[in-house]
Amino acid sequence: MHDDHDRHESLIPAPGRVEARGDAPGSRSLDADATLDAGPGTEGVARWLRAALGPATGLPFAPGGGGPAGDPGGIRLRISPAIEEAYGPEGYRLSTDGSLDDVAVLIEGGSAAGVFWGAQTLRQLLGPDAYRKAPVRRVDRDWDLPPLTVTDSPRFPWRGLMLDVSRHFMPKDDVLRYLDLLAAHKLNVFHFHLTDDQGWRIEIKRHPRLTEVGAWRGRTKWGHRASPLWNETPHGGYYTQDDIREIVAYAGERHITVVPEIDIPGHSQAAIAAYPELGNTDVVDTAALTVWDTWGVNPNVLAPTDATLRFYEGVFEEVLDLFPSTFVHVGGDECPKGQWKESATAQARIKELGLADENELQSWFIRHFDRWLADRGRRLIGWDEILEGGSRAEGRAAVESDEEEGARDERPLDEERRQRVRARGGETTELGLAPGAAVSSWRGYAGGITAAEAGHDVVMCPEQQVYLDHRQAPGEDEPMPIGYVRTLEDVYRFEPVPPGLSPEAAAHVIGTQANVWTEVMENRGRVDYQVFPRLAAFAEVAWSALPAPAERDFAAFERRMAAHYRRLDALGVGYRPPTGPLPWQRRPGVLGRPIEGLPPNV
Repeated sequence: MHDDHDRHESLIPAPGRVEARGDAPGSRSLDADATLDAGPGTEGVARWLRAALGPATGLPFAPGGGGPAGDPGGIRLRISPAIEEAYGPEGYRLSTDGSLDDVAVLIEGGSAAGVFWGAQTLRQLLGPDAYRKAPVRRVDRDWDLPPLTVTDSPRFPWRGLMLDVSRHFMPKDDVLRYLDLLAAHKLNVFHFHLTDDQGWRIEIKRHPRLTEVGAWRGRTKWGHRASPLWNETPHGGYYTQDDIREIVAYAGERHITVVPEIDIPGHSQAAIAAYPELGNTDVVDTAALTVWDTWGVNPNVLAPTDATLRFYEGVFEEVLDLFPSTFVHVGGDECPKGQWKESATAQARIKELGLADENELQSWFIRHFDRWLADRGRRLIGWDEILEGGSRAEGRAAVESDEEEGARDERPLDEERRQRVRARGGETTELGLAPGAAVSSWRGYAGGITAAEAGHDVVMCPEQQVYLDHRQAPGEDEPMPIGYVRTLEDVYRFEPVPPGLSPEAAAHVIGTQANVWTEVMENRGRVDYQVFPRLAAFAEVAWSALPAPAERDFAAFERRMAAHYRRLDALGVGYRPPTGPLPWQRRPGVLGRPIEGLPPNV
């Protein structure tokens, strides 16, 4: 057992304020008689506390403590309007300092979410054993707490992780496990990348072939796309609609919003393989296409027809029934225009709409669903190509993958084109999008800056900083090394709000997100290795009020990580050790694509 000072000095993410009461009347303990007093609105947090801490501690946490005498050894949960006013709905105050005679632990939150984040801090204060699934010490032990008060609130309302389950499918139970890991780090958005060229992962009842055909591929490229190796085992899987309901409900109990992504109009070969009429049938034999078995940017994109629009409206209708999230992600990235240039159908659609070119055709496609979602009370969010038609895939080979490459082409809309786009399609901003549309800025900061200055909300997730598929260190031991080196310290020094933004534009940066593309992550262990420990550093960036990047105390963060590694050990997370990969974490002889040097600051 580590001393009280050790535990309160090892909180991750760092809280806003900790008052350690050295003069407090002794530490408080939780024992077999500890009760759990859940005030109105905190019943769900109480259920989580019993389910998480009960097995680890062996304590029953019986309901009670509401009487006039309280329970000097119990936990009290309350929603406090004063906390909400001072610190917002996700703010909380956790007191274990002995200042209250009738309770050992008081957690007050601005809402149930704030109480829940306070409960996560309580778990950290109890030590790494509190993360296990059964007691590892004496069942009758007391669980001592340091005497302190923690007052805390998040910097950003959107603190996210995107997980790609298309390139490699992650079974439902592993998704639920990742939701627990997000909650443990006070992350509150799970961006669920459900469709791509390599697999369609969500059941759509009106279009059953999307999963009957589109969820399965015959083999899989092993390593980077240039690797000569293949895994010949068929790969696939999908989530039934009840699976999705379970995932969404499980996330909701942990105050996590699940944002679904259905990728259009590119990254769609799995859908076209299932329904060939969705593709550009006057250019390629779409009936001969199968679910893609390698990586990169695929030339087979959706046909810009009314039938395609109606098909995907049906998809999104079922998606909206399953996901209550205000935001729905439509992808919008990496859409090569070669087939549209050759397609008589696409060219006729461009002429009919009075569009300038294929880039505006993609903008038209996105704007259709922007308005469609807005009409149903939802908000579109897409990758930053939605600002300018996604044209940067032009002229590139079909095997290129910008999720693995470093080159970026930031081409803003010229004013003439903005006027044309704005003129068609109802109320829009200067970028041709509905006012509620938001942007995931992934190619760098530039797209996010453009969107924020035009009044759109932005989630900053630049590849050069927070793509966790990029390698964590130089050297040949890193498994299937992709992209730039992004160390734990690099992630810790990431700043989501670029300098120079006006206060009005900076207010549109609603948060940040780390992205996990799984081309070279074939199972849960590989995902763990790429995500951790860097997600802990990212979580602190997203939650805590840190100084400027150069002024951040990374040495102090590393000291706190020493305790956090023990928490991750208790949770069974296969993180990358600070000393490098363990033997079974390496993938010798499997080709990656490392990029040398520092990433561009764009």
